[in-house]
Amino acid sequence: MRLGVIDVGSNAAQLLVVDARPGSAPLASYAFKRPTVLGTEIGRDGTMSTEGVRRVVRATTAVVARARSLDVAELYVFATSAVRDAANRDVIVRAVETATGLRPQFLSGEDEARLTYHAAHRWYGWSAGRLLLLDIGGGSMEIVLGRDAEPELAMSLPLGAGRMTRRFLTEDPPTERQLRKLTRHVREGLREAVERLRWEGAFDRAIATSKTFKQLARLAGAPPQSAGPFAKRALGVADLDHWLPELAAMTTAQRAALRGVSPARAGQVVAGAVVARTTMTALGVSTVDICPWALREGIMLHQLQTALSPTDPMALRTVRPMADGETWQRT
Repeated sequence: MRLGVIDVGSNAAQLLVVDARPGSAPLASYAFKRPTVLGTEIGRDGTMSTEGVRRVVRATTAVVARARSLDVAELYVFATSAVRDAANRDVIVRAVETATGLRPQFLSGEDEARLTYHAAHRWYGWSAGRLLLLDIGGGSMEIVLGRDAEPELAMSLPLGAGRMTRRFLTEDPPTERQLRKLTRHVREGLREAVERLRWEGAFDRAIATSKTFKQLARLAGAPPQSAGPFAKRALGVADLDHWLPELAAMTTAQRAALRGVSPARAGQVVAGAVVARTTMTALGVSTVDICPWALREGIMLHQLQTALSPTDPMALRTVRPMADGETWQRT
């Protein structure tokens, strides 16, 4: 069965295709993306600009067309916080539905956290023990703790790299004052999460997902994406201590020339590094292992589980495949 997941985010609309079989790993057989680059298209009131809506529609249309050309049997389309939290999200959804015939679904921040944890837990296996998962997206950051298939604690905080860049790092390069204000804000935003995690107890392994962590690890010398998903990748606080001052002193154009930093993400990598370092320090994490699986793989795994055990209460109920001629609705 060929499954496809489309993730419409603040930087790109991305298609992941898996030729899935019961018991098999959801390793991608095909991946495709088109940029959205919404960082400057979201106003202070949370409204996405007309140009931003056009970018979302163009990118989503392109990846949906590619999915159809690949004969994807079941396609799941969802939008993360950049669209989900937009003040005019109904306008965006209608525009995408008109252009593609598909109505994107929204996962709550907690849903995203749970699904990302599900993928990471499957990647590392039971022997990894209790996992602490960090994921920095464009609009939100997810923190998850768990040992079993379902996490014990899943939190989503409005501390995404894009959101923090728009709010605090308004100059290019950012000023020292802006960086200090951002760091204080992240510490304050983490306070409740830190207290809850202290109460929950220790973890055995800290892991991170998301493009933010991957590009920071690449800067620190981790193998490139071409090395494949099984290459060992990690990121330490010491790496961030080294790179953060250098990144903050560069312009966006200069950062875009660095290894592993795409032009679409060069503007928010400084905020991502601040959020990563502040979070790791607050939680007592010196190093995180970079997990190649994340939200899209988590959705794939849940959909396979649903197909095999449709009455399983753990089955994902927030997205489902679209039948011929049907528009997407939340179930």
